[in-house]
Amino acid sequence: MADVILLPGKEKRVYSGHPWVFRSDIARTKGDPAPGDTVRITASNGRFLAMAVYNPASQIALRIVSRKDEVIDADFIRRKVKAAVDYRRLFADLASCRLIFAESDGLPAVIVDSFGGVLSLQCLCLGMEKYKDAICDALMDELHPLGIYERGDVPVRELEGLPQVTGVLRGNVPDRVQMEENGVKFWVDVKNGQKTGFFLDQKENRAAIAPFVKGKTVLDCFTHTGSFALHAARYGAAHVTGVDISEFACECARENAALNGFDNVDFVAANAFDFLKEQSAKGEQYDVVILDPPAFTKSRSAVEAAARGYKEINLRGMKLVKNGGYLITCSCSQHMLPGQFKDVVLDAARDARVSLFQVEYRTQGRDHPILPAAIETQYLKCGIYRVDK
Repeated sequence: MADVILLPGKEKRVYSGHPWVFRSDIARTKGDPAPGDTVRITASNGRFLAMAVYNPASQIALRIVSRKDEVIDADFIRRKVKAAVDYRRLFADLASCRLIFAESDGLPAVIVDSFGGVLSLQCLCLGMEKYKDAICDALMDELHPLGIYERGDVPVRELEGLPQVTGVLRGNVPDRVQMEENGVKFWVDVKNGQKTGFFLDQKENRAAIAPFVKGKTVLDCFTHTGSFALHAARYGAAHVTGVDISEFACECARENAALNGFDNVDFVAANAFDFLKEQSAKGEQYDVVILDPPAFTKSRSAVEAAARGYKEINLRGMKLVKNGGYLITCSCSQHMLPGQFKDVVLDAARDARVSLFQVEYRTQGRDHPILPAAIETQYLKCGIYRVDK
């Protein structure tokens, strides 16, 4: 087992509980570890710190898998998978949840989502790729799914020296499966849908809108395949309009609406920025406006530009909310911290000349657990506000 020795003082990051060590923090290696190997991290004074998977070509050169000096093998992986699944068994529907959330579950860069009877897996770092079979075996034994499909069609794999790949890893996987979330049925495109096929992180937030939409008119911008819109219909909205720039996404949303027998939902293929502006010019008003855009930034350097985008849609969204109605606004940009997003929403409220009453400020669901020592694991923000004019 090779050792990777850190520069003096750099052990503080490991002591803090953060699961990453950067390449620039490494002084030297002992034992000639190969890319992808599991190694021991040691402080400059020789003290053991943690076990990690190693990739010197990556900026995140060390991803911690254990803080004990122990063997990392198939049995270790099996224990980690079981612990992750057992945690979700406490509160989640295992046919509709994230089963493994990477570093938060001690399996760095590994994502596993469950849709109906099918699991969707992403392995995004070289060091965990060698354990992919062990992860699949553990999942099959623990959950007995119909199959496991790999969604490795992610550019970040190339940064790790891995090819982009997709395909069936275990069992049989249909092109799409039917899943139920909070009593709402959805078709999930496991093989070609965005990310792993469906965005599960908003599940609890979608349930949280129930008290605010009954008997109301609702506008859901960036609706994708209709998740918030169909929840609003499920919870008794009088009428729902869903907007997405993709006609294909809107067609999928219409199919999901039909699957549930909802006839009070319309989907419009349009640029949400333009749609909000046009509706405002017409003097349209809604009881509830939902904003759930894709990430506006994937880097810290673009946060300022992203903030301008978030401010614009929130400003326009607030103007469309009736006096005493509700704005439900979200950001999944990891680099937009919760406090920053709150400030952007408040800045938009000042420009829109409205007062906000914060009902809730939420984050991702419990199946996407947060490591307090790693702010990167808390990426989703969801504010529910009453808008007073």
